[in-house]
Amino acid sequence: MARYNGPKTKISRIFGEPILGNGKWLGKNSNPPGQHGEKRKRKTLGEYALQLREKQKAKYTYGVLEKQFRKTYEEANRRKGVTGDNLIKLLESRLDNTVFRMGIAPSRPAARQLVSHKHIEVNGEVVNIPSYLLKAGDVITIKENSKGRTSITSVVTAKNPKFSWVDFNETTFTGTFITYPERESVPENINMQLIVELYNK
Repeated sequence: MARYNGPKTKISRIFGEPILGNGKWLGKNSNPPGQHGEKRKRKTLGEYALQLREKQKAKYTYGVLEKQFRKTYEEANRRKGVTGDNLIKLLESRLDNTVFRMGIAPSRPAARQLVSHKHIEVNGEVVNIPSYLLKAGDVITIKENSKGRTSITSVVTAKNPKFSWVDFNETTFTGTFITYPERESVPENINMQLIVELYNK
């Protein structure tokens, strides 16, 4: 699966939840996508289909391709603890995701673009790799000559949700990745155990 750049509403309707947007259209049309979506009933999925669907949901949510997702899973499996919990921690510690969580960007794709275009620094050094994995205590900031861009600062100064594992100062445009989040703190509706079961087949 290449990185998805198509209609976000279509993906949200496939999964029946707003994984790529605010989901405002789901209330109006929650049918499966397609010309005959209204007439089609959602099928009862088997075990493998449910597992595969959950993995696809995670990949769409975090914008990760298959090769990179498998690599992340393998790292989660090597670490001590519950593999599913480790997987969500690693996905949440990605630089693009953290930029999004801090409210520097309105979406993960927008955050990925900020990182790729070298607007973000980690511990004083420019990092342009969206998949860069942060460690507890890492300091993230908007590059000095990017702070004057209203396209960036207008999003930062908007009212953004707060998450316990990151801290961001909207005055200095500096934040800290405090710690890896616990699974119950992450709002995404993804069943990591189903993904673990899929890879263990």
